[in-house]
Parts: sequence; C-alpha cells; structure tokens
Amino acid sequence: MEKNITIMGIPMDLGQRHKGVDLGPDAIRYAGVKERLEMLGCKVTDIKNIPIGRAEQLQDDEANLRNLKAVAKASEEIARQADQIVKSRSFPLILGGDHSIAIGSIAGISKHYKNLGAIWFDAHADMNIPETSPSGNIHGMPLAASLGLGHSALTGIYGYAPKIKPEHIVLIGQRDLDEGEKDLIRKLGIKTYTMHEIDRFGMEKVMCESIAYLKDKTDGIHLSLDLDALDPQEAPGVGTPVYGGLSFRESRFAMELLHEADTVVSAEFVETNPILDHRNKTARKAVQLMESLFGKKLL
Repeated sequence: MEKNITIMGIPMDLGQRHKGVDLGPDAIRYAGVKERLEMLGCKVTDIKNIPIGRAEQLQDDEANLRNLKAVAKASEEIARQADQIVKSRSFPLILGGDHSIAIGSIAGISKHYKNLGAIWFDAHADMNIPETSPSGNIHGMPLAASLGLGHSALTGIYGYAPKIKPEHIVLIGQRDLDEGEKDLIRKLGIKTYTMHEIDRFGMEKVMCESIAYLKDKTDGIHLSLDLDALDPQEAPGVGTPVYGGLSFRESRFAMELLHEADTVVSAEFVETNPILDHRNKTARKAVQLMESLFGKKLL
C-alpha cells in the first residue's frame, strides 16, 4: 500500500440529523492518527478540514432528500480534493463526517481507475434512493448514488455516472436493511456478507473471499468504513447504532488482511460522533483500525 498518505477531514453533518458528527475528523486527529501512522514509517500530510456549507433547514418534500443542494455542492468539492490527492500520488485517507461524504470521495477517486472496487463495512447498505428512503437522509444513499441510482444532483457529481459497478462491490457487516435496499441488492447481485455470514463462516473466510472476488476484476479497492459496523459496545459514538455488530478484534483482523492483500488504494472512516461517544472511545478505535490497515502488527 502507498506509504504517502494525505489526510482530509470532512466535517459533514448534512446527510443525517444528529449533531456532532461534524466533529468526527478532529476527534480522530485528537486520538493521534497522524502521529501513529508516522510511527509506522508513513509520510503523512494533513490538509485539514474542507469547508462544508450550512444545512438548508428545510427538506425537499418532493424529492424526499434532506439538504440536497448543500450535500451536492459539498460533494463536488470533496470530489475535487480527492481527485487532487490521487493526482499527487498520495493515498487519500478521508475522515468523516457522515457517510454522505462517500458520494464525493468515490467520484474523485474512481475517475483514476478503470474498475474501482469498494468494500463497504457498515451496519447498513446505504443503498436507498429517494423513493425507498424512510427518512430522506442522504447518508443512507451514497452507494446507490455511486452506482448511478437516485437523484441526478447526486448521481452526476463530478460530471460522470456511474462511478462504480455492482459486481465490484462487497458489503460487509450489514444487519439493518430497508426493504428497498434488500430488493436492490438482490436485483443487482451485489456480494453481501451480513452479520449472519460473519457469525457462520468467520471473518477470515469472509475477507479472503471478498479479496479474491475483487482481485481480478478491479484495479484498486476503496475502503469505506462506517464505525457503526462495529457493535455499539465497541464504538458507541455513532448516530445510528445497531446491536449485534462486529467486535473490535474482528474489525482489526479484517484490516490486517486488507493490508496483506495490498489492494486498497483509498479509504474513508466515517460517522464518528464525539458528542455521543464515551471519552473519545470510537475515534480511538478508528485510529487503531487505520494502524492495522497500514501494517501495524501485534509482534
């Protein structure tokens, strides 16, 4: 994996309703992300937080999309910044912020690859479209938007669509899916390892199969890790916790296997909310997972 890393913070809170997720990037910095990665021999540049616009206050009832214009505008800037990081031959390490940031990050990164893959660690699938979303919250839509599904203001970010193909995605850790998402996953044939499969087969089998599935059909993998993939007892500082999630050890093992595979070209860690956290526990876990992704060993 690339040892030149550029950290970009995205204090986005427009894609959902909980206050505090915009503080996530700084909570992760406070947990020592730059210093810990430098101890692994990485050259780390932190370009700080990119500006995010204010909430629109009103939901577009016709489109069932909260803060649509503001999220779309922010996504264009996120895409531009991610594009520049890849052009500089550096690894984009993106700190969220709610998961709607992935609309922009994938848009900026995918243009540099013929067939970008994505491993999506999340309690949710984030594959709603306006017609299926129970809430209108865009942080539940970034993967669908990246597939070219949903409102054109989101699917057309950075001037092209789709950014990624269904057969280049692996979902891991899901345990809370809306009916419309289930239908879409089945229709598109997206490879999915819910908590049922993880419990049955174990994380080693799940990760080895996922890596093998993507290895020959993609030329790079984007890791999108929502901290709510972990069980709330492990990571309480998230806005949409769902019990029955990944243990920290399972999650760290997954990162170790991704490091060994040497196929991850970009990553984002999202939905850390220090207001809902206990003594920055979730941000500290996020940093430990990043360390494992970049090669930290127990011995």
